Amino acid sequence: MTEREPARGLEQRKQDVLGRLEKDEDVWVATATPDGVPCLVPLSFVWDRDTLLLATRRTNPTAVNVTPSGQVRVTLGHTRDVVLIEGTAEVVEGADLPADSGDAFARKLDWDVRGRPAWVYLRITPYTVKAWREVNELAGRDLMLDGAWQT
Repeated sequence: MTEREPARGLEQRKQDVLGRLEKDEDVWVATATPDGVPCLVPLSFVWDRDTLLLATRRTNPTAVNVTPSGQVRVTLGHTRDVVLIEGTAEVVEGADLPADSGDAFARKLDWDVRGRPAWVYLRITPYTVKAWREVNELAGRDLMLDGAWQT
């Protein structure tokens, strides 16, 4: 039988999630077309202004799919350490991105798409964040609800 770690408390989970948002470089981003065809892709990101900032080609399905409703799901981690974020995404042109946000993206990822007309940024504002490792953490997995961190 596998021995499980004790469940983390809410504050520890929140700190773990914020640490991952600062350090991790890639997330899985799920969107859907207006008629419900799913799209799941990995994209690099930076945690900026309490949002996830990503970049993709403006013609890629992920950028196209966020325009109608803006609804996205993002995941970090593997199946034994999940962070699930639901949020609203908006497309931001490089020229409209605040300089400090573009600088943070370029610094963390060593990649700058500002000034490249084929590319856009996606800014995802989370409204739900859940995190769990094992079944013993399922009951307390809601860390953010309606855009507010739980305390």
